[in-house]
Amino acid sequence: MINTKNVQLGKVRSSIRELFEYGKIRKAEIGEDKVFDFSIGNPSVPAPEIVRDTLIDILNEYDPVLLHGYTSAPGDFSVRKVLADYINLRFKTNLSADCLYLTCGAAASLTIVFNALLNEGDEVITPAPYFPEYRVFVENAGGEFVVVPSDKQSFGLDVAAVEGALTGRTKCVIINSPNNPSGAVYGESDIIKLCTILEKHREKTGNTVYLVSDEPYRELVYDKEITVPYIMNYYDCSIVCYSYSKSLSLPGERIGYIAVNNGMKEFSDVYAAVCGAGRALGFVCAPNLFQQLIKKVYNVTSDISVYKANRDRLYGALVSYGFDVVRPDGAFYLFVKSPEPDAKAFCERAKEYELLIVAGDDFGCGGYVRISYCVSPETIERSLPAFKALAESYR
Repeated sequence: MINTKNVQLGKVRSSIRELFEYGKIRKAEIGEDKVFDFSIGNPSVPAPEIVRDTLIDILNEYDPVLLHGYTSAPGDFSVRKVLADYINLRFKTNLSADCLYLTCGAAASLTIVFNALLNEGDEVITPAPYFPEYRVFVENAGGEFVVVPSDKQSFGLDVAAVEGALTGRTKCVIINSPNNPSGAVYGESDIIKLCTILEKHREKTGNTVYLVSDEPYRELVYDKEITVPYIMNYYDCSIVCYSYSKSLSLPGERIGYIAVNNGMKEFSDVYAAVCGAGRALGFVCAPNLFQQLIKKVYNVTSDISVYKANRDRLYGALVSYGFDVVRPDGAFYLFVKSPEPDAKAFCERAKEYELLIVAGDDFGCGGYVRISYCVSPETIERSLPAFKALAESYR
């Protein structure tokens, strides 16, 4: 008998992907400009021109046999060295090339990390709202997924909730800041509190809890006074999963990395486990063309001012229409309270106005919806009458 769990995963797409596919059908029926698809976090800002120019240079200048050949399993050493040096310069860490493992994007990074760390029955804690695939990745690695609430006023960390969920089986806490779907950025004081309780838990029980930071949105912060703490500066048993999908607008190219904190006592075993999990899962040797690209454009970011303008325009409009919205500091999502208890019903009503938005239930946070504002400014403007009419339909 084949694996029934994977049959189910293959037959039932995520609600986000389901809505995205519905949007494509609906656009074919009534026209692209009449459907307002806010379902998926697909960057709408093109990659910087330097990305195209650099790729052309690489293709023209590199030996094609080497360029399209295998690299070392963790990734080309020279690429890892450049990235480690950049992280050290930016965040005052002391990483070497052998702390990094290059991956096919953040999904591969997370899948590898959970398979590296978890034994059957180990628990992984995450605050809600959270990216829905976390549950899939954790459970596929044999772990148990434990959800705790966030502060509902700001969607910041509820450190006491995390502390209350710690048990002898807790192996990881995963955080995502800036957060998908809320756009919340976890402040330094909360990160310090979180790391303190994890240290106390280790002292009390002898069990290490690894803090995993999922960081595809690190660069997408719009206000100068907002900073995203780098967890390696606060906690030794920490791992960063990074992706260039959002920062360079390269989601289809699947390139990122795992950075393992070499300050942890068991570093060599943890890094070996990452390499072993990558091997077991078939994730060795990320695409070399894009390894060589990030070696040259590691400190470049797409023009995120477009997302900031979209955030400000849509947030201001929705609040003026009477919606309850927490203003996001980062990422490119608005998390909006549903005007009725059933967020899925609200999303279905939104479809009547050709507005495609995602219920918060799959993010572990019922009663809210996610609106992805990584769309063109013109789409934002055209959608506003529909949002206004949707709001008025509840009065």
